[in-house]
Amino acid sequence: MRRHDIGTGTTPLQADEGTALIGWLDLQRQILRWKCEGLSDEDAYRPVIPTSPLMTMAGLITHMRWTEHMWLEVLFLGGDEKQNPSFDESTDHADWHTAGRPLTELLAEVKTQCARSNEIVATASLDDVGRHPDFRSGSANLRWMLIHLVEETGRHAGHADIVRELLDGTKGYY
Repeated sequence: MRRHDIGTGTTPLQADEGTALIGWLDLQRQILRWKCEGLSDEDAYRPVIPTSPLMTMAGLITHMRWTEHMWLEVLFLGGDEKQNPSFDESTDHADWHTAGRPLTELLAEVKTQCARSNEIVATASLDDVGRHPDFRSGSANLRWMLIHLVEETGRHAGHADIVRELLDGTKGYY
């Protein structure tokens, strides 16, 4: 693959807006999972940035699971925020806490959550507006929420690049 073709294999170059958004979101999701390949649970939980002890591969994965849930199941569909630790104000960054569960379990949960997110998107219009009345962000349309998810997932995929390189020297975009 030539350098300027990187990323174009996941989404048709003349895709409609929804297909393009999900295609790019899926790519960022795949990169996050790929960055975990071959990691032991010990390494997945090892903090490598002294000032950010929750910035571990396991923490990134569980945070992204709850981020998908927050935006699409809670804010877009109007679901119960109490099911999501992102809304737990009693613990700082509760959605990054993993309770020491195996990385394979966390990866399975994020994969299931992403599939659920894609199901939600497939049954909605990009112009549909979120239904959660208690949060300002809940009034955004699905298009805005998906663009935000592409941005946040890509941002954390970049964090995963750095964390993985600091863990064992593994580098690479794909």
